[in-house]
Amino acid sequence: MLRCIYLWLMLLFAACNTNKNMGTRHYQSQDPFLDTLLASHSTQLGPIYQYPQAFGLQIIYTRIDRDAANRPHFTDYYYHIDANSYFYPASTVKLPATALALEKLNDLAIAGLDRHTPMYTDSLEGISPAVLTDSSAADGQPSVEQYIKKILLVSDNDAFNRLYEFIGQETFNKRLWEKGFGNTQILHRVGVSGLSPEQNRHTNAVTFRKAGKVLYQQPAAYSQLQFSPRHDSIGHAYYNKEHQLINSPMDASQKNRLPLADLHEILRRIIFPEAVTKTSRFRLKEEDYSFLYHCMSAQPEESAHPPYDTTEFHHNYVKFLLFGGTPHNRPDADLRSFNKPGWAYGFLTDAAYIADFTHQVEFMLSATVYVNKDGILNDEHYQFEETGKPFLKALGQVIYEYELQRKRKHLPDLSRFRSDYTRIE
Repeated sequence: MLRCIYLWLMLLFAACNTNKNMGTRHYQSQDPFLDTLLASHSTQLGPIYQYPQAFGLQIIYTRIDRDAANRPHFTDYYYHIDANSYFYPASTVKLPATALALEKLNDLAIAGLDRHTPMYTDSLEGISPAVLTDSSAADGQPSVEQYIKKILLVSDNDAFNRLYEFIGQETFNKRLWEKGFGNTQILHRVGVSGLSPEQNRHTNAVTFRKAGKVLYQQPAAYSQLQFSPRHDSIGHAYYNKEHQLINSPMDASQKNRLPLADLHEILRRIIFPEAVTKTSRFRLKEEDYSFLYHCMSAQPEESAHPPYDTTEFHHNYVKFLLFGGTPHNRPDADLRSFNKPGWAYGFLTDAAYIADFTHQVEFMLSATVYVNKDGILNDEHYQFEETGKPFLKALGQVIYEYELQRKRKHLPDLSRFRSDYTRIE
């Protein structure tokens, strides 16, 4: 009998442990804790919480507990998560692009080729123009590093498109699928209207050249990848490219797809690579992670190259959870969000790892909402400012305030995530 109990306990431990070699546990909680916590703050959370289905609300909260060796153990709580309920991911697709671009540089393993190396993109007629200079860079040259800075500091669309072209549509998707993100489909560039699915399969030729020497040349490519068919649609009506109102839902079956659970897990693997097996990680170096952490948590005003007009690109420009994206809400320097948001077509999404270095508090929180009262797409009548961002701020505050008072057996050592934010050069 004792032997049976022992074997049962061992099997239970194995089921809860995603990486036995490192002792990292990853629980998917079934208890109603998150529901109860949110319900106790229903007034603070407002109409989005009161009508979650109408607003397409989905939330994932990860509680992080450290052991005596500072290894993280995760408990995930889900609220209205539905992988079959499509939402437009907008700029959140840029997060995996930053990791995959750095991974590709590492995989190429060419002496002198790194994120600093000048990267020149050829034009594709009718699809994408050439990029041979970058006035925002200290040396005036485009590079993977400069594109990643722009993506993480202000969610720059062109910067993503250049990484999409460097990675290639086929590699982009295959690498994510190999890591277990089979529901994700990255089909197109962002912020570029009028390109067909066929055109987005084409990616530009790219050359890395330093001091007059070509280190790597990548020809123009065409993705032969076959995608699983989808039947996603959004809205009740939409304006087409001729500005005509079409009174039917917009077909989203050829648009990017990144379910919230996949986005949350991609963020976890960037923040906590040691928490998954080596085959599940992005193939990054420690310096790559440090660079990503710096850029993810920095504010536009802390950047020298690129320089930003902080009237428009204020310190909370891309910080929605907890900070609300408001210019007048200046966060404490020791409270940082390592995040990637997205907003388009009325969908507002943010995935964040929050670290409070003063109080030694950390947690992960991801959420998406749909704030499009009239249900019409491309009319630009979305309620991001008055409804969406205030909700994400309130949601972040509810979780943060809970975490501040939560007792921990072992306080986390967060030194790995600390940066000098004086300026990003």
